[in-house]
Amino acid sequence: MSSLTYDLTLAGLSVGSAAALTGIGLIVTYRATGVLNFAHGAIAVVCAYVLRQCVVEWGWPLWAGATVTLLVLAPGIGMVLERFVFRPLAVLGSDPVQTLVASIGVFVLLVGGAALLWGQGARDDAPELVSADPWGQLAVALLLAAGVGTVTRWTRFGRELRAVVDDRRLAVLGGIDADRVAAAGWAFGSFTAGLTGVLLAPYVRLDPYGMPLLVMEVVAVAVAARMRSLPVAVVTALAIGVAQSQLTRLHPSGWSAPLLQAVSTNLFVVALLIAALALPRVGTRDALPRTATARVPTPPGAWIVAAVLFLLPLGFAGSDLHTSVQVPALAVVLLSLVVVTGRGGQISLGQAAYAGLGALFTALLAAGRFPGLPRLPELAALALAVVLVAPLGLLTGWPAISRRGLALALATFAVGVGVSRFVFAQPYAISGLSLGRPTGFEGDRAYYVLELTLLAAALLATWLLRRGRTGRALAAMRDHESGASAAGVQVPSLKLLAFVAGAALAALGGGLLGMGLRAFDPAAYDPVRGLLWFAAVVVLGADSTLGALAAAALLVGLDAGARGGVAAALIGVLAVLVGRFPGGPYEALRTATGRLRSRRRARLTALGARAQRRLRPLEREPASRPTPAGATSLAAADGAQPSQGPLAPDDDGRTGGAGRNPNAAEGR
Repeated sequence: MSSLTYDLTLAGLSVGSAAALTGIGLIVTYRATGVLNFAHGAIAVVCAYVLRQCVVEWGWPLWAGATVTLLVLAPGIGMVLERFVFRPLAVLGSDPVQTLVASIGVFVLLVGGAALLWGQGARDDAPELVSADPWGQLAVALLLAAGVGTVTRWTRFGRELRAVVDDRRLAVLGGIDADRVAAAGWAFGSFTAGLTGVLLAPYVRLDPYGMPLLVMEVVAVAVAARMRSLPVAVVTALAIGVAQSQLTRLHPSGWSAPLLQAVSTNLFVVALLIAALALPRVGTRDALPRTATARVPTPPGAWIVAAVLFLLPLGFAGSDLHTSVQVPALAVVLLSLVVVTGRGGQISLGQAAYAGLGALFTALLAAGRFPGLPRLPELAALALAVVLVAPLGLLTGWPAISRRGLALALATFAVGVGVSRFVFAQPYAISGLSLGRPTGFEGDRAYYVLELTLLAAALLATWLLRRGRTGRALAAMRDHESGASAAGVQVPSLKLLAFVAGAALAALGGGLLGMGLRAFDPAAYDPVRGLLWFAAVVVLGADSTLGALAAAALLVGLDAGARGGVAAALIGVLAVLVGRFPGGPYEALRTATGRLRSRRRARLTALGARAQRRLRPLEREPASRPTPAGATSLAAADGAQPSQGPLAPDDDGRTGGAGRNPNAAEGR
């Protein structure tokens, strides 16, 4: 073995060891609780920041900081999440979408909190817990895998874990404390997340947004192991790490060289795409029908307030108006999630990719750099970009035909990560690219009017998808997919329609956002941003267009008026509490108001008061013999005295006569 091959193999083993730790933690958490921990990367970055704070800022010894971080903080985060976030969801019997949103909410909350506490800039002075020699990291990963395998196979806790995985309810009936098993699984999973972050921080940029995504990209090793087999996860992680390292020696040439270079440096992303789209699906037990709920119409007053608030920026000037320009564009993007998730009931974590493609295609068409097409005016470029991106919705729509729940979430997330890594991050597509505004709308105020016009068109399109036969079919598919299919609804076609319409709206909003910023910024459409948008729409009412407008104003306003990370932290808190108000805050407020009203003492109407006055003397008179309650009430209500004698039976024999049980009719 040559020296270069040996060195590259060692480097690959180092990367693969960190990926193996991530896979081990994800598998243990999933096997103990049935939850794919999307917050794994966020826990990793928080632990890395805390260790750096202890050692670099406060001057603690490395061993003391590592002990507090890995043995106290990381398991504590896992146990707190299990106790206060996911256990209530399990008790309430929430559907998989709520559990997924809660996991994403934890991710967003921790990332936003890290950005608030330590800033958004990258740090390069993280302490080194294990030497750069990959054998140390490999030994840690192998020892953990062997220890977990031994515990799950040969101990009582392992038997309880397998029982909970096979059938949680049956395990509880058998006397197993499923909550204790789940807490242990979350504690160990968070420990591996913290260990992964601490090991990676010295060699990658310690960034509150980039590092969590880097950790989540290696979820492919857990998916390839079917979320069950630890040996398969470890071997897959090491193999991908070594292969990716070995591919760096290749220097392809020709027109395909940039793409091949991107593939060779993002092999974990390729593995994620293959695992999510091609391998047998995971999370089939999560494919449950959602509980059908009656939708409460939004009061007209709320729409009037929203219209006033969206027209208010027309009176702004300077930086305030420039910031407000982003709100209608982002609202159009979030409306795409209302169509896909709220109307169609499908999970889509890749809408940021379609928004970015809309902005990128608009910039390429306006600059005359789109292959085979001439240079177009900005508005024509935006319209054509929407047309070109809409069919790409099949990238997530086609997998949705046979996937639901966790499997669909992984597929759409993989598509979003793939587009971000292979399109937005490559210089061959975005180098020297600028994006201007349409002629006649260069100013912020004029452009804001254009955005409001297109937002109104998007709202109309979203409203039309609720009406008529298509709207009823989408509602049926959302509430119970199997039942809708049995009733004759063309579920596959409806899924494709929802994803294609969602991609078109996302492309329109992304193009408007890019023209508003006068540039194509790949960071504005990264997968972490997509997770934040998904969580914001769901917690504010996935089926509420007004909720999408409020989410856009909230995200832009908080990020502009406060430190970065405030919006993410707030959305994270709401998403963590999604099990408490699955219909959104407005539905929760309406329910709470209804309960308060029900506690008030009811007042009788005038007719009821007259009937009560007539009945009170009758209640004080002793009855000579039993009389049917219904006859007494009717007679009192009509103002007549009740009969003191027996009632003659009617033709149907529904009233009791002499010698009959007066309650016979009621008994029947």
